[in-house]
Amino acid sequence: VQPQQMSNSSSISHFLLLALADRRQLQLLHFCLLLAISLAALLGNGLIISAVACGHHLHTPMFFFLLNLALTDLGSICTTVPKAMHNSLWDTRTISYKGCAAQVFLTVFLIAAEFSLLTIMCSDCYVSICKPLHYGTLLGSRACAHMAAAAWGSAFLNALLHTANTFSLPLCHGNALGQFFCEISQILKLSCSKSNLRELGLLVFSICLTFGCFVFIVFSYVQIFRAVLRIPSEQGWHKAFSTCLPHLAVVSLFLSTAVFAHLKPPSMSSPSLDLALSVLYSVVPPALNPLIYSLRNQELKAAVRRLMTGWFQEH
Repeated sequence: VQPQQMSNSSSISHFLLLALADRRQLQLLHFCLLLAISLAALLGNGLIISAVACGHHLHTPMFFFLLNLALTDLGSICTTVPKAMHNSLWDTRTISYKGCAAQVFLTVFLIAAEFSLLTIMCSDCYVSICKPLHYGTLLGSRACAHMAAAAWGSAFLNALLHTANTFSLPLCHGNALGQFFCEISQILKLSCSKSNLRELGLLVFSICLTFGCFVFIVFSYVQIFRAVLRIPSEQGWHKAFSTCLPHLAVVSLFLSTAVFAHLKPPSMSSPSLDLALSVLYSVVPPALNPLIYSLRNQELKAAVRRLMTGWFQEH
């Protein structure tokens, strides 16, 4: 399908997404792979949400934030993957203008919320390891609720500003996007207006906030590892690492895939590599996060096991 040349965004009724493959056999293979990854993500995150909600002994700050993180992962999978599966199965590339706007809003909203929650979870690790005597006072139920509300609220405002500004720009360079889902950077490439400097300014502001969160995470983990090295007992080491290593692994997976996808050298850029990296940072982490958190957390594994045992006994 040839890109449509448009004079402004008001005449665009749909966008053309990047096809995952041209050959029919590969399209069906991609559909099956996306289906398997999305089912794994739905199962893993669904089990974590159910286990934490039903297990009263898991009503602690760490598991409360983990429940919120699982909600963002569920939302991320449900935002981009179903449309990609639909396009692969039916050999199409179209997405409606409103559907694209909704996808942009939800993608920015969920990514911002996830990184905010990961930053808050880092503070939970820091307090539990470095200031254990003050844990109950610093991270009470009200404080946790306020931090979670701040994460979701700031992410909503951030997504609203980006989406409103992006879709207010006139578009005159066609309607074909170089991504399998609607992404702000791809839509900006279609703009012919200098007003996209506003969006670039918003992006720079968001990057600065992200960098600030990253510095906070690095500083916190420096303090955490210094405190862990002072723990004399092997049992204390095990407890500290079982608390913090899953979070560190999730943060590393989230940041490394996203940063490499967007900041790799231009000489390494190719359509197939860009597509693979976009799938890697947008689809894989929500499926792997539940596995990473459940591998070293015995309480969570026991709660999930009880939940599944009770479900099978009832049926």
